[in-house]
Amino acid sequence: MAKTLYTATAHVTGGRVEGHGRTGDGQLEVDLRIPEEMGGPGGGTNPEELFAVGYAACFEGALAVAARRAKVEPGEVAIDSEVSLSPNSEGGFDLSVGLNVTLPGIEGESEAIDLVRAAHKVCPYSNATRGNIDVALTANGAAVD
Repeated sequence: MAKTLYTATAHVTGGRVEGHGRTGDGQLEVDLRIPEEMGGPGGGTNPEELFAVGYAACFEGALAVAARRAKVEPGEVAIDSEVSLSPNSEGGFDLSVGLNVTLPGIEGESEAIDLVRAAHKVCPYSNATRGNIDVALTANGAAVD
């Protein structure tokens, strides 16, 4: 088994309906609510928003690793993420993700795509979701297959 580098902890009560979540270190504390778009009251965050922020932040770190390995400077990277919740045919729900990556320091389309593809191999969120949910990537507006 690999050496654990870090373990995050959190405590949640009430789930997504009228919930509250707090990380073990107290740095993040949120009210959880069903979004208005799903017929809820809004007024809090939800698991999909938290996942969208977490995946984008993690992916940006993976891009830094990939850029360092490729010896390129991607510039001030920005990632717009989308996490969608959809019903599935088994009566449950599925997630899908879109990560739209902007690399201002990379001009060539193929170089940008290669960098995002390399980051997708390094990112722990990508490794956790691979084969489980649909993840669509773009690099400077170009689709990454």
